[in-house]
Amino acid sequence: MIVPDAASAVAESHIVPNSLIVRPVDADDEAFVEDLQALAFGPGRFSRTAFRVREQFPIDPSLSMIAEVNGTRCGSVWMTPISVGGVNGYLLGPLATHPDFRKRGAGKLLAREVSARALARGQGRFVLLVGDQDYYCPLGWETTTQGAIQFPGPVDPTRVLLLSPETGLSKSLSGPIASYQAD
Repeated sequence: MIVPDAASAVAESHIVPNSLIVRPVDADDEAFVEDLQALAFGPGRFSRTAFRVREQFPIDPSLSMIAEVNGTRCGSVWMTPISVGGVNGYLLGPLATHPDFRKRGAGKLLAREVSARALARGQGRFVLLVGDQDYYCPLGWETTTQGAIQFPGPVDPTRVLLLSPETGLSKSLSGPIASYQAD
């Protein structure tokens, strides 16, 4: 994966053709994000293992982003600093797109942009997520060694995916998810 230079990674918004933009979350977005996550993941979202990680470790608000189409909010993503086996990185998600705006590229743009921004900081070596291979692997994520990364609850090991500029980290990273270790 090619990580953009830090200057482009911290730009206030990323504009692409067809009026789709990605921007940092602001205070006015809080209710939208909560409502969108409830719509996308339902009431069972709090029992999912990835949500348990986020309960233990705070999200990084500077890596929380919103997607808009023609000025209408349509998606959101969060990023949580974590450590696995003493290696710092991030857990991506939840990533949610409103059903009325699916298949327009907002989710993929959010995943790419928030990951590029996180990795450009130089404080984490990977972005981890639990998601569909068909969706994320074309964006650069790779499968991990099944069972090597321990979550605080059950996950489907085929859905644990990692993005890193370091060749081979997806196969060598192992250990429990822990709090972010300051460099």
